[in-house]
Amino acid sequence: MSGYVELPTGGWRLWSQFALRGPGFPAAGVLALAPAGLAEGADKFEVGTDLSGADWTAFETLFSEAMVATAQELQRIAAMPMFRAALAWQNRQLLDSGIAPFLAWTPSAAGRTSMPRQREELVAHYWQRFCVKNDTIGFFGPVGWGRWDLSTRGITVDPGTGLVDASQVYFSSWAIDQVARTVEADPALRPWIPPRRMSFVRRVGRTVTMPGRPPQQILRFHGEVLDLCDGVRTAAEIADTLTTPLPAVEEALAELLRRRWIARRLEVPTSAHPERWLRSAVGRVTDRTVRDRALAKLAVVERARDRVHEAGMNVDALAGALADLETDFAALTDHAAARAKGARVAPCRSLLYGDARRSATATIGTAILDELTPLGLFLTAARWMTNRFAERVGARIRAAYERLRDEHGSVDLGALWFACLPVPHPESAADISAVQAELRERWAQIIDAPPDARRVQVNAADVADRVNELFAEPGRGWNIARYVSPDVLVCADDPDAVERGEFGLVLGELHVAMNTVGASLFVMQHPDVDSLLAETRRDFPGPRVLPMLPKEQPPRWSARSRPALVRPEDYVVALVDHTGDPSRSRNVLAADVRVEDHAGRLVLVLPDGAEFDVLDVFGNALTNRVMDRFTLRGDSAHSPRITIERMVVARESWRVPAAEVQFAHDKSEARRFVRARWWCAGLGLPRFVFVVLPTEPRPFYVDFDSPVYVNILAKAIRRLARQDPDARFTVTEMLPTPEHAWLTDDVGDRYTSELRFVAVDQTVGADDTVTGTVGGQQ
Repeated sequence: MSGYVELPTGGWRLWSQFALRGPGFPAAGVLALAPAGLAEGADKFEVGTDLSGADWTAFETLFSEAMVATAQELQRIAAMPMFRAALAWQNRQLLDSGIAPFLAWTPSAAGRTSMPRQREELVAHYWQRFCVKNDTIGFFGPVGWGRWDLSTRGITVDPGTGLVDASQVYFSSWAIDQVARTVEADPALRPWIPPRRMSFVRRVGRTVTMPGRPPQQILRFHGEVLDLCDGVRTAAEIADTLTTPLPAVEEALAELLRRRWIARRLEVPTSAHPERWLRSAVGRVTDRTVRDRALAKLAVVERARDRVHEAGMNVDALAGALADLETDFAALTDHAAARAKGARVAPCRSLLYGDARRSATATIGTAILDELTPLGLFLTAARWMTNRFAERVGARIRAAYERLRDEHGSVDLGALWFACLPVPHPESAADISAVQAELRERWAQIIDAPPDARRVQVNAADVADRVNELFAEPGRGWNIARYVSPDVLVCADDPDAVERGEFGLVLGELHVAMNTVGASLFVMQHPDVDSLLAETRRDFPGPRVLPMLPKEQPPRWSARSRPALVRPEDYVVALVDHTGDPSRSRNVLAADVRVEDHAGRLVLVLPDGAEFDVLDVFGNALTNRVMDRFTLRGDSAHSPRITIERMVVARESWRVPAAEVQFAHDKSEARRFVRARWWCAGLGLPRFVFVVLPTEPRPFYVDFDSPVYVNILAKAIRRLARQDPDARFTVTEMLPTPEHAWLTDDVGDRYTSELRFVAVDQTVGADDTVTGTVGGQQ
């Protein structure tokens, strides 16, 4: 690991390594769907002219020929083994229902009826995602890695061998949870399932308290049993500890279950390999017949998973293995093998997902670092935003604490957590909206863009003092608020251009109050996880307190995105969901954590005496509110491109009423294409854009030189207008464009990419609690 990488301004340090995100197919792939000369032919018709006559008839012929050629190109794409393998992972059923009949069709002008056109659009829609979306999933969005080297100047790419260096197949957590339910349905297994006290249940003497309920009395013996329900001891082990007959313990457990003070089921902890924990748990069953019966059920899906992994890029074998897994899973569990699209579930709807590590790695040097002053200014404003949000929500949490204290005399974390539901507080959505509005207003003062401006160029030196005046202050938020994960894109023809100084930067998303590189999907694809843990220890030399997170939280959160850089010294507090390994020594139940006011500061006091700021345990809930709220763009119809020095900090964008887009309703493809270009020119849109609709799950790419992408856009606009006549959608310039793809593989193909940095706030004061203390010692 190299030394510190300090930003030029703002008190921020960057991790010495970064994630290199990019798709698994070359950027040039989408350009092949823009027929040569067609856009120029369309532009010969002036805006508003009558599209008729001999010239129009000639253009219609040219257009028809171009669309047949485009259909043939889409067939070539659809026949590619890697494309079909990627589609098998995304939606296996489409291989039979959409791709097979599309490949069996012979393109012709007359034959391009409704269904073939829908299949063209299907292929094109997936193709844009696979070619120009910097997603991170499977081999069609492999995780790449890079590092800083300040002894160099430009960018160096080591392409490695092939696209993917390593790949692995993982079970979705819900799939193994369902297998666990099937396994534990065997009543003979029950003696080996340890009971666990609910995280919010607290016993004091002969009284049990739960949030929102009156205190209840408990028999002394039942209380002793309850204290030993730690999720590790079996009923027999509890009986041995208490030197009590097992039937008496089982009777007590039945009563505790009836009163909902304990849980007794196979609770698989959140991890990248949940099946391993389940196999280990079942392996502790001492009755060989019962154990083998349970392991045989798990082995059914494990064998099917292995066949999927072995299939690799052989799409027929892959599709068959996925189908067999779904069949075996449904037969085993009597549960559907996929969760319905649109259901309120997290992103992992299928039984398996794949992740991969990109072969190519990158090294960047001082040429990039020297141009990151604008990033430092924005990170300074992001810190201000988290400070303001922490103050607002912190005051609301304190009010809830004081109500509980006045009512009960003392407060445990379980009670406080329930008093703030939905966490971090019912008013937190309004709080972050108010903070975001103020952030935008302050930046508007700093930038002071002229009305109707298309391009705004700002010198960092001219705004730095104003940024510091309005935003500069030490960090005072929760522990993970010290992190911001910015996406930075490099606009360059090739790596050598960076060395020559012929490049620009684009600030993409600013993921506030989170270290996204610490998510499981990244960490599991790193060749040296210990180096990531070392980066974490540099940021937090002492222990942290972290909330035990649910396995899923729609629409984005899943076990795949869980924080995976939790160290042995960190405390993890179970609040409502219990998704951690109960045998882990520093897992703590919320009911066992006291909340106290120490010199005007609310702190958590853990059973061993460690103390932390109360906001730390609310940290992920706070982050969920703030993480994607940093934006300069408001609700105006047009926002200019804003550039500070060499960094574009805001791309040009437009908000458009769907009902006003007339070209989308044109029945003729040729007229639709020409009128779309008129519309594009009227708004001043560039050729390449990304479009975000409130009805679509993610942004999609549009090339206005490509009729098939114009058709996809038109269909999406029509669908939106039908659902909500008053709806607006957002169009944002694509920057960098496909021509500025500098990331290469070993055969010279170029890929779009972005650098996902981890920025760490260095301004947290010495008196601020960022790590735990035990007995006054860190």
